[in-house]
Parts: sequence; C-alpha cells; structure tokens
Amino acid sequence: MLDKHIVPILKPPLAQAASVLHGRGWIADRVTVAGFVIGLFCVLALALGEPLLGLLLLLLNRLADGIDGELARKQTPTDAGGFLDISLDFIFYALFPLGFAVANPVDNALPAAALIASFVGTGASFLAFSSMAGKYKLEHPEFGYKGFYYLDGLAEGTETILFFSLMCLFPNHFALLAWVFSAICVVTALNRVWFGYLTLKRDTRHES
Repeated sequence: MLDKHIVPILKPPLAQAASVLHGRGWIADRVTVAGFVIGLFCVLALALGEPLLGLLLLLLNRLADGIDGELARKQTPTDAGGFLDISLDFIFYALFPLGFAVANPVDNALPAAALIASFVGTGASFLAFSSMAGKYKLEHPEFGYKGFYYLDGLAEGTETILFFSLMCLFPNHFALLAWVFSAICVVTALNRVWFGYLTLKRDTRHES
C-alpha cells in the first residue's frame, strides 16, 4: 500500500549506492546473495535473543534488496537475477518469524506459524498472478520498477519492514504484532486473488 509512495523517495540514494558498487565491479546477483546471508544472521540473532542486532541486520538485508535492483538496472537485468531476488526475499520473510519462535516458543510459536501461513497466501497470490501477467504481457504502470508484475495490497515491502522492525524493537509484543500483521496479510491475499481473477478474466477473455 505504501510502496508506490516510499520507493520514489528511496530510489535516488539507492541508485547512488548502486553506482558506487558498480564502479567497484560488483554485480547485482552478488549483492542479492550477500543480503540473503545477512538475513540469515538476522534470524540467528533473533533466535539467540538479540533483537536489536537483528534489527540492524534486517535493515542491512533490506538495504541490499533495494540496491541490487538499482545495480541490475545499471548493468543488464536478467530473468535469472529477478528470480534469485524474489526467491531469496520470500525465503527470508518466511524465516524471520522463526527467530522469535525459537527464542520464545511458548509465547511465539503459534503466532509465528500463523504469520508464515499468511505469507504463503500473499506470496502464492503474488507469484501466481505474476506468471499469468507475464504470459499475457499485462503491465502495472505504478510498479514499473519491479522485475515481476506487482499486484499491490495492504501488505507490501514497506509494511513488512515496518512490522518486522517493530517486532525487533518490542520483542515482548511479537505475538500481538504477528497476529495483526497476519490479518493484514490475509486481507492482502484475498484482495490479490479476487482482483487478480477479475483482471485475468477481463484482460485475457479474447486469448482463450
């Protein structure tokens, strides 16, 4: 919901950082993998009861995710790079709640499981629609910077970072934050399924 407002503000500094890395010979896929490794250390920090360290690593992970796209645009964007980026993003999102579940399984295991399940809904609806949109060459002008067709909703990247950050800042309230964000993700998934269905039914009716 907020990405289309926040991303244009972040693009100039991210592009500048990408220019520096480009000048030093970095490639986008290397930044993607480095960011994912940082994300794994983030989950480990959370599991060990170090949420503030986890917050720092979370922000570094998301910074890498922003830079790799800008870096790819300065080089030659590839489908392989886009696939790697989105795959590692979804894996990190699914792993993140596990850190809190391991740190406090009694209070956090169930809400963490619910949050992961809600991520399956948002991720499946996102990727399923993206594959069909690519097949029929559908475009979303507000999200032209994405490597995949982006069907927006209440829970996008900005909201995810916000809730993940709040969980790190207030780990004792992880359960409440996880339940709230799970509900937002469920609404997002239902919205994507419904409007994705309507969009495909309308825009592909002459293709079948």
